[in-house]
Amino acid sequence: MAIDLKVETNAKPFDLKDVSILGGPFKHAMDLNKEYLLQIEPDRLLARFREYAGLEPKAPQYEGWEAMSLSGHTLGHYLSACSMLSASLDDPCFRERVDYIIDELEICQEEHGDGYVSGIPRGKELFLEVANGDVRSKGFDLNGGWAPLYTIHKLLAGLRDAMHLTGNKKSITIAIKLADRLDGIFAKLSNDQMEEMMICEFGGMNEVLADLYGDTGDMKYLKLAERFWHKLVLDPLAVHEDSLPGKHANTQIPKLIGLAREYELTNDEKRKTTTEFFWERVVHRHSYVTGGNSFGEYFGEPGMLTDRLGPHTTETCNTYNMLKLTRHLFQWNASAKEADYYERALYNHILASQDPLEGGVCYFVSLAMGGHKNYNNKFDHFTCCVGTGMENHASYGNSIYFHNDEKLYVNQYIPSSLHWKDKGITLTQETDYPESDHITLQVESETPVTFTMCIRYPIWAENGIQVKVNGGIHQIDATPGSFVEISRNWEEGDQVEVTIPFTLRLESMPDNPNRVAVMYGPLVLAGELGPLEDPNAKSYLYTPVMIPRDKTLTEWLQPVEGKRNTFRTVDTGYPRDLELYPFYRMHHKMYSVYWDIFTEEKWAEAENDYHKAREKIRILDECTTDFVQLGEMQPERDHHFQGEITSIGAMNNRAFRQAGTDGWFSVDLNVVSLMKESPQSDMMLVITYTEAKEIAGCEFDILLDGKKLRDSTQGINETDKFYNVNYVLPTEMIDGKEKVTVMFKAQPGRRVRRVFGLRMVNKEQYIQLGVGS
Repeated sequence: MAIDLKVETNAKPFDLKDVSILGGPFKHAMDLNKEYLLQIEPDRLLARFREYAGLEPKAPQYEGWEAMSLSGHTLGHYLSACSMLSASLDDPCFRERVDYIIDELEICQEEHGDGYVSGIPRGKELFLEVANGDVRSKGFDLNGGWAPLYTIHKLLAGLRDAMHLTGNKKSITIAIKLADRLDGIFAKLSNDQMEEMMICEFGGMNEVLADLYGDTGDMKYLKLAERFWHKLVLDPLAVHEDSLPGKHANTQIPKLIGLAREYELTNDEKRKTTTEFFWERVVHRHSYVTGGNSFGEYFGEPGMLTDRLGPHTTETCNTYNMLKLTRHLFQWNASAKEADYYERALYNHILASQDPLEGGVCYFVSLAMGGHKNYNNKFDHFTCCVGTGMENHASYGNSIYFHNDEKLYVNQYIPSSLHWKDKGITLTQETDYPESDHITLQVESETPVTFTMCIRYPIWAENGIQVKVNGGIHQIDATPGSFVEISRNWEEGDQVEVTIPFTLRLESMPDNPNRVAVMYGPLVLAGELGPLEDPNAKSYLYTPVMIPRDKTLTEWLQPVEGKRNTFRTVDTGYPRDLELYPFYRMHHKMYSVYWDIFTEEKWAEAENDYHKAREKIRILDECTTDFVQLGEMQPERDHHFQGEITSIGAMNNRAFRQAGTDGWFSVDLNVVSLMKESPQSDMMLVITYTEAKEIAGCEFDILLDGKKLRDSTQGINETDKFYNVNYVLPTEMIDGKEKVTVMFKAQPGRRVRRVFGLRMVNKEQYIQLGVGS
């Protein structure tokens, strides 16, 4: 028996089947995604499900994360995305794929015989250990398995979407059996053991369990969902304390989506206020100009972003989840602030994350000053962001329009049609937005119908908004960041024309007014620095600074004739002027989104030091053969992390790993030089530590392929908070090898201090910095 919401919402979403995307960049992105999903072979995603059920796989598994211990997570995303496109496009191909996968999962579940089903290596054994009270985590694993509950969450979400969007009845039966198996496992755990288990990323387990309660009415699923209250993170947020600095960002956001869903089903005000506080903090204190958040997957100190720019900013999964959370908040509040954020993040991060040529997507969307976008391989990587990308570009229709009994909210300006069956109307939105500032809304209705059309008046609309109804000017009494309301008896052929003039403006870093991004209406503008193959474009020295010389913004940044939404700096960029255009259109180029602004006097003072700092970064980057940021999930996974009695943390906005008494950890590093001109150069291991006082008892050895390293020298001081120690690697230790294993091993009864990073460098180039030996 389905459970009704216990809260009265101000707006409701339309079903995906009621909204069609008609054109523009979102239609293009959706079409690319459609082609990609049809190229995916379901049997390859099902391979490990069959293997671990004791059945012969019908096809080999995919590589990338699907060949690792997170295998199976992609199948959940794929189920969701196919269900979304089945609803959005009414294409039988996707319904057929959903039905096939569900049938295969049913077979696998029956073979297990106890309700369990997954593609997780050792998953069944792992959860049996947990059920027996053996709960272990090194930070990103649970009993040696990579975030197994994260994978289970994705599978349950896919089963939920299959039922809701395609009507597949078997999917809910499979989900119930799997959830019952989990309930039996976790029922044996104390609250302390649950808290220990939740150190490992568990995705939105509380969300899918609350959804299952909503679909079945069985209270045990709600009670289990409520057990996923992670005290370490949620207790401070509940009393409006920002507990996010140093936390893995995408691990946290799904927890709040789960709280939002629990609030809707229980009317628990604590869950509502906790969710709203989190949203406000992330959007206003932890997010960049694109609406994305995190640096190297982690939250930093609130409002401290200027030194957190690089190739590993703004993980795309984070924004996927923030948009899901924003949908909940808009339904509660029907507030334009949520719709404004949704627009910012949708256009400037989600749309910007997809390659418009091949359809590949970004794990991180770089905001490095002189960066570029890296796209995951569609068939080899299968990272988390490939999975969420499948859903991102299948679900554009879910947040354009909302409604209640009396109002229709037009939240996003995307060419589309809406069938509002309760009112018997079809609304068609025609626009070239965001390349144009003009939108036309056409009403089709067999009989007149009364309602209020609410047109979003964006917060960025400095020059106002113009609305015409059937050619007549509609009087505006709203302000930016609200809705223009048009109440009337709507008839066939009624037309609303909306014009929202775009203007240029600068948005500065919250902690540095002189580091800015350029906005044009809703769009982040990026400056093109050159093609990827241009070696000069890769140098930080070639990212211009801006010296406006007292000119206004529209004087030093002027439109380029014949190019839409494109501007060029005029006698302002140093050492050269350049073109800026929408970030979502910036692909396969070097670029910058943020710019440093100087007066002529300040630049004269700073130029030498500025260039020296950039040159040092460039040389360090070019001489590095391999680098791993310890304490961050993906870098450690990429470098075959292993360890015992070890934990992670963060200090001064940077992650670290340490080991407790008698503990150890290791990673693999490449030692083959990437520099063609010096492939046989001597190598040096560079280890980053903190200047801060360590916990007593830290004595440990550093081993390279089992041999102890000795003879260290002081290296570069990265800041006053971190310094490096260098180890020259004897030729005989690396000769003929492509990789080596670096181990930090505590001496008997002692600990390993906090280690913030490991870098393998070309010794000859490194000494150019004056810090090698």
